[in-house]
Amino acid sequence: MTTTANGGLDTLVLGRRIRHLRTGRNMTLDDLGTAIGRAASQVSMLENGHREPKLSLLAQVAEALDVPLSELLRTEPPTRRAALEVQLERAQRGPLFASLGVPPVKVGRSLPGDALEALVRLQAEIQRLLTENAATPEEARRANADLRVRMRAQDNYFADLEDHARRLLDAIDHPGGPLSQRATADIAAHLGFNLHYVPDLPHSTRSVTDLAHGRIYLPQGNPGTSDARSPLLQALASHVLGHAEPTDYGDFLRQRVEANYVAAALMLPEDDAVRFLQEAKAERRLSVEDLRDAFAVPYETAAHRFTNLATRHLGIPVHFMKVHEGGTLHKAYENDGVKFPADPLGAIEGQPVCRQWTARVVFTLPDRFSPYYQYTDTSSGTYWCTSRVQPSSQGAFSVSVGVPFAHVRWFRGRETTERAASRCPDPMCCREPPTDLAERWADKSWPSARPHASLLAALPVGVFPGVDTTEVYRFLDRHAPAE
Repeated sequence: MTTTANGGLDTLVLGRRIRHLRTGRNMTLDDLGTAIGRAASQVSMLENGHREPKLSLLAQVAEALDVPLSELLRTEPPTRRAALEVQLERAQRGPLFASLGVPPVKVGRSLPGDALEALVRLQAEIQRLLTENAATPEEARRANADLRVRMRAQDNYFADLEDHARRLLDAIDHPGGPLSQRATADIAAHLGFNLHYVPDLPHSTRSVTDLAHGRIYLPQGNPGTSDARSPLLQALASHVLGHAEPTDYGDFLRQRVEANYVAAALMLPEDDAVRFLQEAKAERRLSVEDLRDAFAVPYETAAHRFTNLATRHLGIPVHFMKVHEGGTLHKAYENDGVKFPADPLGAIEGQPVCRQWTARVVFTLPDRFSPYYQYTDTSSGTYWCTSRVQPSSQGAFSVSVGVPFAHVRWFRGRETTERAASRCPDPMCCREPPTDLAERWADKSWPSARPHASLLAALPVGVFPGVDTTEVYRFLDRHAPAE
């Protein structure tokens, strides 16, 4: 049946189908009007989609046109021109066209086909630009929230991505265990890529892939990353996964997560990592630090990989947090019931973390770079968490992995006596200053905030958020081999 997205009758498509059938039978508006007992003006309104007819009237129209009623109610326009007319009419009746203040165009036979097509394409381009420029922080938060729901539903384990990594490792006859820099280069060669380390990589990129010439460009010295393998493996993962230009921020975010997942699955192969973790669990000595050391990866990579495997292979629910030294949540994952701070949209990015949580307490310690363990009583239960601080160009971050109290018996650090209680989101827990401090300073201070640059504007527009496409293309021009 010809319906709209909300389930109503799609009068625009219906009208075009009636007009197509009428003119195909050489009937005038008057002829059809006489056949159904209506004025020609009423038939015209019906064909232009300005009224929703009763089913009894449609039955009369179908009989007059000598077609079954189902022929009128088919969902597709009868011709390509009719489809374009429907698109333009729908656009002109929508809020975007109204907001532009542009007079509507009469959509009829007198409108040339090339003009009709140009108007439809122009309207689509305006809509695309509007959507692109509307890539606001709110859209980013929604995309992150949607992705987190998907990750939780799958326990942050993606079997298809594990298979991709396993096939790549098999292709280079990887013997198991840590992935060397040489083996990483072997994977690139297997996929048909040459590696080029350059001093002028575009500042907004971690790597650039020249698909035309089979080249991957990487920065000399790999500034900004603690593992030289990561940018290359992420680039290779995007190629293997067939990533195309992102259609929106959600697609961009999904691609980034998938590439990071495959890169981690290559550096910590599932079979080897699971064997290592199962042995550690049997001896009650699970440790993110030990996983890091066994596979020679950064702590954050080991923490992420632990969340991929802990529930599926060890039966342990888990949560992960990355928190800026300013106290805000950068990214997180959970399937163990812990309640992260969230805004009304359910987004957690940028939300202040309770001062009593391990991820914040670790910043107050004299030794900020050794692992810290703590039990925290929260509104959703008691959790044990291990956390450590790592520096970055954007300041220090704590990376934390935690589990419910019932599962702490499998971990190193369970014997800690450090314990805190959190009553967040109760503002009296840590959001509001103690009464004596407030009385002394509430009316006598004015802090000047140092917000992150991303808070000051919408997300950068373009296919790849944050990437200067012109800079990338000019870079490729400079480095492409002579034809």
